[in-house]
Amino acid sequence: MDVRFLKSLVAVVENGSIAAAARRENRTAAAISQRIQALERTLGCTLLLRTAHATRPSDQCLLMLPKIRAIIEQAQALQDDLHLDGLVGEVKIGAISTALTGVLPALIERLAISAPDLKLKITPGDSRSLYEKVLNAELDAAILVRPPFQPPKALALAVLKVEPLILVAPAARVGQSLETLLREGPFIRYDARSWGGQIAQRYLDEQAIEPNVLCELDALETIIMLVAQGMGVSLVPQWVGMALDGLYVLPVEDGQRYSRELVVMHSSTPHRPLAMRHLLELLCGPP
Repeated sequence: MDVRFLKSLVAVVENGSIAAAARRENRTAAAISQRIQALERTLGCTLLLRTAHATRPSDQCLLMLPKIRAIIEQAQALQDDLHLDGLVGEVKIGAISTALTGVLPALIERLAISAPDLKLKITPGDSRSLYEKVLNAELDAAILVRPPFQPPKALALAVLKVEPLILVAPAARVGQSLETLLREGPFIRYDARSWGGQIAQRYLDEQAIEPNVLCELDALETIIMLVAQGMGVSLVPQWVGMALDGLYVLPVEDGQRYSRELVVMHSSTPHRPLAMRHLLELLCGPP
């Protein structure tokens, strides 16, 4: 079975017509039709249902589509691995929102110079969901908050940043003490269910402070925006690239004890070891 024929089938499914697939594949519509017919003969079933205006996949095609895509992906990975340095193809990496703006831009810039044929497919998400995707091999790696538990041996991690806990308040409240700001509020809570938010909540618990909560969310950039607009105060980690305009910032006493660790997590046995080693060198090495 020719992998190129499978690619043509996927192109038809994704584009909705043989003509559109032919344009994407840079082939004639007749050539694409011949590939589909060859696949149908090999597999012994109808793959496409044709109407006057569109082409849609049959039930049998939809059933096989995930495996077909996996075959295409594995074939591409095999070709990539045969490259002399292994630094070609695609690496799937996830990142939490603050890493998207604070870590990935520099990585992409350095990667474009050191390995221009190695491309990143970036998936945004929260730490918990990205962890699950790495664990289930849906992602090659992810930049996330260190889990509050010991990950299995199948996963490895490296610390990228240590982000101390700070209090942020509107600039108009300059001069007020940290305790006063927290007790008087209003308080915008960094979601206590999130891994990073658990650290901020632990500080409040240990200081026996019960703030007047205005709202709770797992979106640090939005929290900073609300604080800058004068909506309230918050406890957040100080991440790279954090916008401080319009804010009054106070360090938390013993802030390192309440710091958030930003890590890169990946499989202990990556299927693209050379590519992963290069990414880790760029992420963990000197700027």
